Amino acid sequence: MTQSGRVLIAADKFKGSLTAAEVAEHVAAGIRRARPGTSVVSLPVADGGDGTVDAAVAGGFEPVEVEVTGPLGLPVAARFALRGETAVVEMAQASGLVLLPQRSFAPMTATTYGTGELIAAALDAGASRVILGVGGSATTDGGAGMLTALGATLLDEDGDPLPWGGGPLRELASADLSGLDPRLKDTEFVLASDVDNPLTGPTGAASVYGPQKGADPLEVEVLDGALAHFAEVLERTEGERVAELAEAPGAGAAGGIGFGALLGLNATFRPGIEVLLEVLGFAEALAEADLVITGEGSLDEQTLRGKAPAGVAARARAAGKRVLAVCGRLSLDAETLAGAGIEAAYPLTALEPNPRRSIDNAGPLLERVAARLAEEHLDGAPADGGA
Repeated sequence: MTQSGRVLIAADKFKGSLTAAEVAEHVAAGIRRARPGTSVVSLPVADGGDGTVDAAVAGGFEPVEVEVTGPLGLPVAARFALRGETAVVEMAQASGLVLLPQRSFAPMTATTYGTGELIAAALDAGASRVILGVGGSATTDGGAGMLTALGATLLDEDGDPLPWGGGPLRELASADLSGLDPRLKDTEFVLASDVDNPLTGPTGAASVYGPQKGADPLEVEVLDGALAHFAEVLERTEGERVAELAEAPGAGAAGGIGFGALLGLNATFRPGIEVLLEVLGFAEALAEADLVITGEGSLDEQTLRGKAPAGVAARARAAGKRVLAVCGRLSLDAETLAGAGIEAAYPLTALEPNPRRSIDNAGPLLERVAARLAEEHLDGAPADGGA
């Protein structure tokens, strides 16, 4: 039992139902209902995927809205977050699966061009450090679209600009990065991702993530070959480092945009949650906390591979803080949770087993779950009425 003192809520979004900020709001409401004397601090977090800009804005960054090219080539409204000279750019805002109408996948032709436009907009706004959060992409183009938007030239054997998407990379005859925006050289780029796959091969961008974007087995094979050809053509002008970067951790992130960022932006790859916790001031908030509550929509094996709750729990455990979790559903046993530094987890499905109803009523259910958590783990007199 922890004295009802200072609780830090550092949870990710519940995908499909609540943003990270809304999760924190409902957890705080539940805690205060059960233990009114508790001091609660909210620090919504993300791991680089969709919701990263929302977390940055909740943490004090200013949102900047722009119009860019979506994954299907149509205009979409997107935004990045800016504080001082640091920008948080989320590729899902411009090139994400969430932008596809009724999940109309386009694995061969979806483009990251809009992500390049979003980066250019951040530079226009005065950013000299860009956190590029990647994840939730609709694309498998190796970052070709992004590089093209920033000034690279990709041509087919007839000397014509290559069409957008991963499929057309098979027809790439020449690649020239000398026309890239000169501001890129004076900008620090951090590639923030929760995956460390290489660009190609059985653990590469197309093989592992292509099916999630609608690619059938033949398309996966074609895309993997196209990405390999992309790297081979680039090696002619950019040298041996291209092959090294294609195998580097994170090169296969988000359809291979990691490769494009490592090569064209000279980005440094870091785990997304590690970067976001640093940018959002997690260490300072953690120092003042007695108990940390983290979580996300589904606590499962994927959580343990660099997702936000695992990162939060690792940092909190290192600081000697207790960690509890809330989630939509839970598929990890107590021993596995403990190994990740999480003392106990509270899923919404414990109150509402029906997944659809759990998602539709996530807010009220989360308040009830948080109230129960507070009653079991926070000392102090319960509020009248209970949870």
